[in-house]
Amino acid sequence: MTSKRRCFEPGHKPKCLVIVDDTAEWDRAVYYASRWAIRAGGGVVMLRIIETEEQNQQWLGVAEIMRAEAHEAANAALDRAAGRANGIAAITPERVIREGDPMEQLLDVIDADPDIAMLVLAANPGAEGPGPLVALLANAVGTFPIPLTVISGELSDPEVDALS
Repeated sequence: MTSKRRCFEPGHKPKCLVIVDDTAEWDRAVYYASRWAIRAGGGVVMLRIIETEEQNQQWLGVAEIMRAEAHEAANAALDRAAGRANGIAAITPERVIREGDPMEQLLDVIDADPDIAMLVLAANPGAEGPGPLVALLANAVGTFPIPLTVISGELSDPEVDALS
């Protein structure tokens, strides 16, 4: 069960959650969320999820190396996204790295922070579909605990400015 949202109560401020993944369109979501944060007087939380697989005990040493490399890559991706957000809105977003099932981790992050008011995703405009996370969340929209905003990956900065 998701905790009560408190983002507009005294002592709190609304935050927009953005997933920073390896898709080409993550930048659109970061751009929209950063613009939203300026207008709402809020903040941005950037989440990077590292999907884990079952590890065989005999490969434990290799698994630890792979885990460390995944965390290094996650931090590099969040550095790029945070730099982008700072350049757009002069903000320093919060950064979260989680390991495990993407939907489970996403819901846990939302539940842990009652100031998160919205999730922003960007959809791939190509023929291959909107992207794995947008497709995954499409099935959960009716029961999702916070509003979900999906931005077209084709929108330019001025087009996003007009919407945010």
